[in-house]
Amino acid sequence: MNIVLFGAPGAGKGAQAERISSMYGMVHLSTGEMLRSAITSGSDLGASAKETIDQGNLVPDDVIVKIVDARMDEGDCGEGVILDGFPRTVAQAKALDDMLAGKGLALDHVIEIKVDEDALFARIEKRALERRRTGTARSDDNADTLRKRLAVYHENTAPLLPYYLEKGVLRSVDGMRSIEDVATQIDNLLG
Repeated sequence: MNIVLFGAPGAGKGAQAERISSMYGMVHLSTGEMLRSAITSGSDLGASAKETIDQGNLVPDDVIVKIVDARMDEGDCGEGVILDGFPRTVAQAKALDDMLAGKGLALDHVIEIKVDEDALFARIEKRALERRRTGTARSDDNADTLRKRLAVYHENTAPLLPYYLEKGVLRSVDGMRSIEDVATQIDNLLG
């Protein structure tokens, strides 16, 4: 089973992806985590990605597509993947369709976690405080970056919703409910 999770930054995609991954034995592919790994490695790609992410902008499509394609070829992805943070543009969605078709695969579910964007600012502040407390702070956990990421989300990613709706694979859940309720909604969609 291959799944894409959508939602505005801070909607809870990562938490739900981790839960689905452990429940169904699938691999959670977070482009954010893959990019943070590149940043930590100190590579030129990582340095460039860090600058782009810190400004609240998206990393170029061709770089993301190559990272995802290579990762999906690894053996642990055989039971399926949960894509979190990819695709983010219609061009990436089309590249994903081509990539999956080339591997004899398809998307089984595209799930949008709908949230009230005003509430996202409270969530991001809470998340930033918790991460500072645990020593896992991220430089992009702040209101200014969230504003930029929301603008980018509306400009680039939101147009993907009609793309997947037309394909008949888009479903939505209420992301303003408790984590457990969101999980139940997603489980019901996955069957």
